[in-house]
Amino acid sequence: MEKKEVLLLIDGFNLLSRCYFATAYGKEMHDLPRNSKGQFTNAIRVTIQKLLMLVRDHEPSHIVVAWDVKRDETLRREKFADYKGTRNELPEPLIQQFETLVQLFDNIGITQLTIPRYEADDIIGTLAHRWRNERDGECIIYSNDRDLLQLLCEKTSQLITVKRDELKYTLTHFQEEYGITPSQWIDVKALLGDKSDNIPGVAGVGDKAALPLIQQYGAVESIYENFENLDPRYKRYLKKLEAGREMAVLSKDLCTIFTDVPEVVDRDLEECRYILDKQMVRSALEELEIQIRVG
Repeated sequence: MEKKEVLLLIDGFNLLSRCYFATAYGKEMHDLPRNSKGQFTNAIRVTIQKLLMLVRDHEPSHIVVAWDVKRDETLRREKFADYKGTRNELPEPLIQQFETLVQLFDNIGITQLTIPRYEADDIIGTLAHRWRNERDGECIIYSNDRDLLQLLCEKTSQLITVKRDELKYTLTHFQEEYGITPSQWIDVKALLGDKSDNIPGVAGVGDKAALPLIQQYGAVESIYENFENLDPRYKRYLKKLEAGREMAVLSKDLCTIFTDVPEVVDRDLEECRYILDKQMVRSALEELEIQIRVG
């Protein structure tokens, strides 16, 4: 019996930065390991270990690593000048390891995509959408970014870390936890906002109101269409919702992941097929003086 195809979509910066901060916590730059060429290696080592584990555990037939462009070069920044405006600059050792890792992935044949004006989420969203429509197999998203929950479906799940364990978070998990559809997650986020991305949401509307509102009314637009007759239990939020109407609409737009990025729509999915060549990985790691058991 032929094995079903599996597409593994990796949010590159999400993975690399988590590996970096996990291994750099409490250390000064001069304490971080480097090879004889002066290249930092702490994050790369853990990233490759994680990649090998993902390949072993999920046996993907196709792999894509999606990378973000600079935050001031995105479509969302064009719509909202303060988008991701509160984020700190990246540490130099992390930037250097990003550049090294891109070259390493090239050397071992992993498809990487960076699309001007779009973010990694949009690349992942478009590929997940295509896979759902064009292939029978499973799509697995590797990222801790819960914005991506809006992409879940019967074919698409997300690997997220929960209390140090990794959970394959499915459509069923989502429906049981939130009682809405994945596409309605965008509406919940539109009300809540997102501090990490500096998306405003509706000031004063938090967890206790955002999810119940969407469970009851279905969408941000429906809340405002029924505003005059809103359920009395939301009485304390009326002024906040009224004042935040414009921000709710803007935030929904900012939270919506593109599923139609042209350069990704036109790409041949077969270009993303991947078979792990262990010797090629060993050689690439030896060049960086990183010792990892490849298997």
